[in-house]
Amino acid sequence: MSDTTPTPEPSSTPVTPPRRRFLRRAVVGTLVAGAVAGIGARALAHGGWSGWHRGGLMHAALDPAEVEERLDRMLKHVYVEIDATEAQQQQLAPVVKAAVRDLLPVRRQIHDARGQAVALLSQPGVDRGALEALRAGQVRLVEQASRRLTEALADVADILTPEQRRTLAERLARRHGRPG
Repeated sequence: MSDTTPTPEPSSTPVTPPRRRFLRRAVVGTLVAGAVAGIGARALAHGGWSGWHRGGLMHAALDPAEVEERLDRMLKHVYVEIDATEAQQQQLAPVVKAAVRDLLPVRRQIHDARGQAVALLSQPGVDRGALEALRAGQVRLVEQASRRLTEALADVADILTPEQRRTLAERLARRHGRPG
């Protein structure tokens, strides 16, 4: 009795070795993590109000006095837009300013990591360990920034009334081209 199991035909598409797939995923993961952290930090820094999109806090290193001035100007717009009380204004400013101070360094770290990735990938040999360490660091950075941003958003939400939160959400949706 002979075995009549057909032998599979060789595939015409090459199989990607596991290490190459991992490298692709690591690079893509690093790029996505960098983009997400950048977007999160930029969203808080810009606040969606006019004037902030020109230069913003995320485009260049700013001295602390300039950061404080821009935040004060942005917050004044927010206060008017949501009809914030004096008590709310006194609560919101420290929350927002602390979050921005905590998140501004994220941009520099992401930029530095991007440069490190380019340097690693430009080498004659690929240092997979260094790429993995870079990816893992970026994931930790994004997680840290995401937690801080979420904490700040929750703190702001606690200060505002439901109507003010709705007004703020509608304003942000209009600013970003989405219907309220």
